[in-house]
Amino acid sequence: MKALIAAIWLLHWLPLPLLGRMGEALGSLLFIIMKPRRAITLTNLRLCFPELSEEERIGIARRHFQAYARSALERGILWWASEKRLKRLIRIDGELPLDLLRSGPAILLCPHFVCLEIPGIALVLNSELSVCTIYSRQNNKVVDGALLKGRSRFRPVKLLTREQGVKPIIRAMREGLPFIMLPDMDFGIRDAEFVPFFGIPAATLTAPARIAAATNANVVPTIARYLPDYRGWHVTFYPAWENFPGPDIGAATQRMNAFIEAQVRETPDEYFWAHKRFKTRPPGMADVYGKEER
Repeated sequence: MKALIAAIWLLHWLPLPLLGRMGEALGSLLFIIMKPRRAITLTNLRLCFPELSEEERIGIARRHFQAYARSALERGILWWASEKRLKRLIRIDGELPLDLLRSGPAILLCPHFVCLEIPGIALVLNSELSVCTIYSRQNNKVVDGALLKGRSRFRPVKLLTREQGVKPIIRAMREGLPFIMLPDMDFGIRDAEFVPFFGIPAATLTAPARIAAATNANVVPTIARYLPDYRGWHVTFYPAWENFPGPDIGAATQRMNAFIEAQVRETPDEYFWAHKRFKTRPPGMADVYGKEER
């Protein structure tokens, strides 16, 4: 793993257009050889885009592998590039909502697009604010150390584990740290409800709505995508949701999924399809992932 981290460090010196093309070439190779992940991706796309032809879905899947591999190689830029270079490569669409983020507890809702590391960096580079977020400790200590240093090199970031529960998150938010939340993975039915995502019942965390209700937080959806022609990334901080969550947690969670779905339709190849989003099924409904995808 030390050799891998060293390789990523060396690659970060390359111009982004060259590094991006290398990542896409790697992704094309991974699409061929990573059969289980390819099968999961295609299953998800068949469920979510039944109106497309199989050829069109395969095209999205291949481009997704390219985008994901590209994001992995470009991680070195996020970890080691100069502040000047990062500011040149990261474009913020519109205004950064600093007054809103300073005014009280805030949740930055960041769905699983491949560029999801970018919003937090964009925020700390262009403000005095730090952030808090959930962190999953990596099994390899070298990788874990690189991740921790890379994410907190400009300003300390408060990293919390899922096992700690909600109280440390609420405490950090009340201390003035915006909470970067990734709301759209299947962690089972605990603290979740089955809510439609592309018309499919998906076990969806209700935590965004519950934490917003407990803290009276502003919820700011935030998504980063690639700029064309390998020019970097752009981050959109969408307007804070009004009247969220409201009295119905289930309805608020459905509103969240509807927003994510609309954003996925804009750039489907940049969404994280290789995750078993529909792994947890309602009682009586069959598993959608076959043995070849386990």
